[in-house]
Amino acid sequence: MNVDRPTRGIRVPWKSRRHQRPHHSEKLVERRLRVLDALPPAVKGHTVACIGEFVGTFMFLLFALGGTNVVNTAPPEGANATDLSANPSKIMYIALVFGISLMVNAWVFFRISGGLFNPAVTLGMMFVGATGYSRGMLIIISQILGGIAASGVVSAMMPNVLAVKTELGGGTTVVQGLFIEMFLTAELVFTIFMLATEKHEGTFIAPVGIGLSLFVAELMGVFYTGGSVNPARSFGPAVVTHSFASYHWIYWVGPILGALLASVFYLLIKALEYESVNADSDPKKVLREKFDLDKKHDLERIDLEKKHEIERREERSVDLQREREREQSLSIPAEV
Repeated sequence: MNVDRPTRGIRVPWKSRRHQRPHHSEKLVERRLRVLDALPPAVKGHTVACIGEFVGTFMFLLFALGGTNVVNTAPPEGANATDLSANPSKIMYIALVFGISLMVNAWVFFRISGGLFNPAVTLGMMFVGATGYSRGMLIIISQILGGIAASGVVSAMMPNVLAVKTELGGGTTVVQGLFIEMFLTAELVFTIFMLATEKHEGTFIAPVGIGLSLFVAELMGVFYTGGSVNPARSFGPAVVTHSFASYHWIYWVGPILGALLASVFYLLIKALEYESVNADSDPKKVLREKFDLDKKHDLERIDLEKKHEIERREERSVDLQREREREQSLSIPAEV
């Protein structure tokens, strides 16, 4: 290959612009826009959100479950290598693949559908009023379907048995697993509220913090519950493998309770106006307020200077008027 001209010799199967009919592309765009304009705005918005969440959830879980399947089906290095308690590196690997996959895909789909990829997170958004109930329910269905599709693709692509289901481990009871899932999900959902729902100077890097939040949750949860924190993550593999544990319900109830807990706490601190307590937490906001204050002082100073200038002009005008009157009074006897 010619590194200076890497595309030399490659023939593109479509016509060049020289042979295209004039205004052909404009007509296609006009026709496409005419079709889209026929849809009501609400339907168009719901469609975009559902497509974005389906594809985003699919991509997120495709890489997350694929990485998990790799580490769970890799040849053991020792006699006890299949036991997670003897393999903290496996826990680290799974936590990393989930956290990084969420970070990347949330960053990609953030402007399309919000990059939620989690029915529990969507419920939290509905609880705090950030997402409407009709759109929220459609998004949840899309996320569940995306999880099933990702699990099916991973199962079909990889030669090994799909080994990504979430299950209790380390002697964890059902009640303990329920509360672990609840608190881990609450931590993730509250992170999303503060970094993405709250608009501030750092919103554009919110996916980094959200990915790290899931990474931390997985570090704790993988060994005890499988680290679901997402009903779509547990439901998809269960559907594909036709294997539902008797306690599968904790992977729904736990995250839902966690989303509710995070929502209540978020609404509480919003009602208490947390922004006014730590106003210096946003340096750019402080600088902006200082700039606005300085600008206000400058305007006040300019207004004061204008006022003084007007007063001086009025005083000079009065002095001139008095001087004219005095001159006129002195000139009257001379004329007589």
